[in-house]
Amino acid sequence: MSRRRLSDEETALWEGVVRSISPLRRPPKRKSPAEAAEIEKPPAKARAASAHKKPAGKPVSPVAVSPPRPAAPPPLAPLGRKLKQRIARGTHAIDGRLDLHGFTQADAHGALLHFLASRQARGARVVLVITGKGGRGGDPLAERGVLKRMVPLWLGLPEFRSLAVGFEAAAIGHGGEGALYVTLRKGR
Repeated sequence: MSRRRLSDEETALWEGVVRSISPLRRPPKRKSPAEAAEIEKPPAKARAASAHKKPAGKPVSPVAVSPPRPAAPPPLAPLGRKLKQRIARGTHAIDGRLDLHGFTQADAHGALLHFLASRQARGARVVLVITGKGGRGGDPLAERGVLKRMVPLWLGLPEFRSLAVGFEAAAIGHGGEGALYVTLRKGR
C-alpha cells in the first residue's frame, strides 16, 4: 500500500481534529484481594492509638444525600410530515394565531406564554405563532429579526415545555420563515 503526503489543507484539517479530541477515561485498576485487605487495615500503631480513645458523645451523621435530579424533558419534536401537509393544505385547522409584530421581547415573551396556556386549556392542538421575518430596514448593522430568533429559544425553556411538544417553520401560505406551527401538549 503506497503512502501519499497530505496537502497543506489536509494537514491543517487533521491537526484541528487531533486538537478537538480528548482521551477516554480509563477504568480504575482492580486490586488483588490481598492488596485490598492491606489497604483497608490501618497500621498497628494507629489501631492501638484508636483503641485507647473515648467514643464521641454523638454518632457521626451520614453525609446528606441530595435528591435525584428530575429527568430532563424530551427534546422538542417537529410536526409530523403528514400533519404539516394537512395544515398547509387547509384540511387540518389551526386552533389559534398569535401575531407578535411590533412587540418588544419582554411583551412578546409574556404574550406567548399566556397565549399557549390559554389555547392548551381550550384543548387546542396546533397554533400558529407569527414572529415576522426581520431583516428589513435601512441600517444593515441594526439587529433585525429578534423575535424570529428568540421564540424558538423560549419554546425550549422549562416554562414553555409544559405547554409545547414542538414547533416547526410554517408553510409559505401561513408566513413561511416568519411563522411557526407550535404543537401543544394535552391539557390536564
